[in-house]
Amino acid sequence: MRILIAPDKFAGTMSAAEAADAVAAGWRRARPGDTVTTLPLADGGPGFVDVLAHALPGAVRRTVETCDPLGRPVKADYLRDGETAYIESAAACGLHLLDAAERDPRRTTSYGLGLIVADAVETGARRIVVGLGGSATNDAGAGMLTALGLTLLDATGAALPYGGGVLSAAAGIEGHARTRGVEFIAATDVDSPLLGPHGATYMFGPQKGATGTALPFLEMSLSSFAELAERRLGPVGASELPGAGAAGGLGFAFFLLGGRRESGARLTCDAIGLDAKIAEADLVISGEGSFDAQSLRGKLAAEVAAGAAAHGKPCLVLAGRSDLTELSNDVHPDLAGVHSVAALLGSPEAAMREPVEGLTSLAEKVAKEWPE
Repeated sequence: MRILIAPDKFAGTMSAAEAADAVAAGWRRARPGDTVTTLPLADGGPGFVDVLAHALPGAVRRTVETCDPLGRPVKADYLRDGETAYIESAAACGLHLLDAAERDPRRTTSYGLGLIVADAVETGARRIVVGLGGSATNDAGAGMLTALGLTLLDATGAALPYGGGVLSAAAGIEGHARTRGVEFIAATDVDSPLLGPHGATYMFGPQKGATGTALPFLEMSLSSFAELAERRLGPVGASELPGAGAAGGLGFAFFLLGGRRESGARLTCDAIGLDAKIAEADLVISGEGSFDAQSLRGKLAAEVAAGAAAHGKPCLVLAGRSDLTELSNDVHPDLAGVHSVAALLGSPEAAMREPVEGLTSLAEKVAKEWPE
């Protein structure tokens, strides 16, 4: 049989490439005669650039000096493929760049991402695709906009410091974004608006370190900034668009720059030629760290499953953990089964302790059970 293994990352334990290799190793243990092809995927979050670099042989990496969410110097890579630049917001804004004690979205800034975008603009990119996900920020992209040439002012005319916690003091915006007419695409599968119970702050703030009174405070700050930014930069209503709340409101900032949102999963799948690879396979396997009902709403596993179904190919999901019924065909009409490492090892904690070997063992077990 020809097996295509196309997983997302297993957040916190394995990159997409590592997960694909683990599944492949387990499958080969059980069925050494099968032909196994790995195709790591990404939805715009961490791993976005690595996956595209693997799939676009003509693209080149460019390394730039930038800063992390607290303003400390870091180096970050992005990808150039002709006049298109592919940037991963997490390279400068990522939660993984901070220790647990440093996580505070009242202080963190997206300024570093703006430095990467500015480099792409100034070196001739005409189309910039930014993968949104895994951010430590909640500043509605204000830091990024500052790096691109805008200045946020308080009521006295002084420039505001960085961070989501000061945005309520913004009374004016000076300057113009130096983007040279570049086309911006925000690659994300988060469809949240900027504000409200499903927005940037309340949905994603807690995982970035915002708790208690910090949440309503940040919500007020983003609301105040959004009103000012829409009035000064437009378009009015940008904060309500699906995806505006992605990556702490970076989606909103790209809407202010005239950008649009596209599905990160779909964009990646198209760029790496997933459809053609599925057509050549007899069985498709996808996966991610936690597979639940949210995963079925346009995330990578759902995209892979839909693609497999379109070609009449069965698709399995192997996950670190799953809230959905194991091996149930009614979980999703395009899935032939769902399996998890947690179920195999007895608990999510065990799955986290042994992610690679656990996933390898799960793939071996599934391979033994799959019909010839």
